[in-house]
Amino acid sequence: MSKPTDKSSATEATEFAAFNPDKATDQLRAVADKGMEQTNEVLQKFKSGAEETQKALESSAETVKSAGNELSLKMIAALRANAEADFSHLEALVRVKSLSEVFELQRIFLRKRVEMGVEQVKDIQALTARAAADVSKPVKDAFAKALKGLEAA
Repeated sequence: MSKPTDKSSATEATEFAAFNPDKATDQLRAVADKGMEQTNEVLQKFKSGAEETQKALESSAETVKSAGNELSLKMIAALRANAEADFSHLEALVRVKSLSEVFELQRIFLRKRVEMGVEQVKDIQALTARAAADVSKPVKDAFAKALKGLEAA
């Protein structure tokens, strides 16, 4: 058998001979290792983000519970104040001696009740606004941190 004299077959033989399977395996292993490292980094970031989100939701749940209790107490206090004002008014009406006194007591009572109602509504609105801000803060913070993490990645 004679050796090929053709230049293209000699080049092919040389290129094939230059292929080293050990080096190729090492290169594939390096690529696979790098892929695993990147995957582990992404999973760690995801896990960290999930843990932070869970903490934020737990914090929000506690805040909701606390705000709900505070709101309930505020409503009970308002109802109690309203009931006391109503009973005081009834007691005053029982003691009146003239129709003009009834009208005067009623006018004063209604004015005070409107003022009282406006103050109660303002207090409840302030409480609910503060509660909404407190409840949403941990979630907003976690979301902003997650966005920063995504922008950095």
